[in-house]
Amino acid sequence: MISQIHGVVEEIGENSLSVIVGGISYEVFIPPAVMRSFDGRLAKDAKISLVTYHYYQTDPSKSIPVLVGFSNRVEKEFFEKFITVSGVGPKAAVRALKAPIPEIAQAIDAGDLGFLKSLPGIGEQRAKEIIAKLQGKMSKFGLIQMPAGQAPPESPKTSAVREEALEVLLQLQYKREEAREMIRRAFARKSSLGSVEEILNEVYRQRKEEPR
Repeated sequence: MISQIHGVVEEIGENSLSVIVGGISYEVFIPPAVMRSFDGRLAKDAKISLVTYHYYQTDPSKSIPVLVGFSNRVEKEFFEKFITVSGVGPKAAVRALKAPIPEIAQAIDAGDLGFLKSLPGIGEQRAKEIIAKLQGKMSKFGLIQMPAGQAPPESPKTSAVREEALEVLLQLQYKREEAREMIRRAFARKSSLGSVEEILNEVYRQRKEEPR
């Protein structure tokens, strides 16, 4: 089994890299969340080291070896746990891991069905199975720190909803910076918030939990 490769980037695809190792070119599939973490450091002819998950994709007539790449062993461990869920194979998991891994881990532990349903290829039933299988086992992965500047961009809708929530909090006599921090913390705990009401409910829950 191939567990790690060190080589030179030959080609960069949307969700894959071709890496030359000792004169042999390997195609390595990279989950979108992991691919984003290489931004600014990924270029043709650059040296790269990848921890890899090696499996065989089979059909009735052939068996094809496939490599999935990660920047570290903790990401690989999360992937290995994710594919223990019934119906989530390696190919589906690569596609599904579009959001940052710590956000997915936090959503699993929080039982955030809406967030998990938003991942590519993960419907409601599969999201329920992910929570049932993995909830309570995600602490390590929820603590992964994202590199500065690697948070995914907000959609225009999310940005607009944040601004609406900010205006409401300003009307409630909170200072602007205080209100922005409250909203930031709300999204840090529950990234799938999609309306002003949901944001304010999460802010309210946080304030109730704060020591007096």
